[in-house]
Amino acid sequence: MLFTIIIPVYNRAQLVRNTLDTVLAQTHRPLQLVLVDNCSTDDTMQVLQQFAMQHDASDFQIVVAQERHHTAGAARNTGFELAKGEWIVFFDSDDEMAPRLVEAYAREVARLDGAVDLLSARSMLVFPDGSRREAPFFTSDLMAVNILHSQLATQRYAVRRDFFANTQGWNADLPGWNDWELGMRMLIGKARVNFVNDEPMVIVNHNGKDSITGTEFHTRAGQWEQVIDLVEQQVRQSALSPTEQVRYCRLLDYRRLTLAAHYEREGCKHLSLPLAGQAFENLRNSYSNSIKWRWWVSPVTRWLYRRIVHSKRGSARIAQRLF
Repeated sequence: MLFTIIIPVYNRAQLVRNTLDTVLAQTHRPLQLVLVDNCSTDDTMQVLQQFAMQHDASDFQIVVAQERHHTAGAARNTGFELAKGEWIVFFDSDDEMAPRLVEAYAREVARLDGAVDLLSARSMLVFPDGSRREAPFFTSDLMAVNILHSQLATQRYAVRRDFFANTQGWNADLPGWNDWELGMRMLIGKARVNFVNDEPMVIVNHNGKDSITGTEFHTRAGQWEQVIDLVEQQVRQSALSPTEQVRYCRLLDYRRLTLAAHYEREGCKHLSLPLAGQAFENLRNSYSNSIKWRWWVSPVTRWLYRRIVHSKRGSARIAQRLF
């Protein structure tokens, strides 16, 4: 079973080799690795070409390409056009995969006799101070979980090629959270999802300024809101039931509140106040300003908001049950 691993790379000459070594160490073969340079201005392209010359083999095919449209989504779409695998693993250029990650995906595909479109894997987050924490991982209520926890982030799943081909691919114009938007779109499209519930096999680096993820929100204010608005539109236009649509839109408003809380924590109340106000107004209207809203949901939601401002963990789990 051929898996294709697709990695967009931008100015990662000093970092990408570590990621590539973890791909090379995969126990599963055959593999295809597609590396897409996305307008790098350093020596990234030379590093990728050298790696290909050293390690390309009949059971480890390496393709190096370029994408001039400067977004990771565009680079990943270019990578998909070059992919030959039955299954696709998208990955980031500063993260790591355990040696048996692809083997675990292949095992689950075989166990399920191919009756699956997407496999979600556990992951470990690494922070600037060196601390580690396992990312939230759930095997039920995945639409709500992805809204709140982004479980289908770029490097945390494998997707069946034929299913992905019908999703219209990555949105190349989104400035951020494009993996979250794609994950939501795949779930709205009724992906058959299963789980690789082994130990965490993906290491996601949040190591400060060199991290793709970044460390703050206010410097890109407006971009995150654009993505939430788009996903809300997709939910409202979907074939989901009216009850599901109401619930997921409430959870999207909670995501707006979470973003507003990050703005406030970063000292940007001029950004947090209007966004939080919009989210609370949307929630109030969705409950028709009922007694339940006034006496229960609203006070708890405001309490959760303050928890996020003060970096308290566990608020999303409570919100998942509240809404």
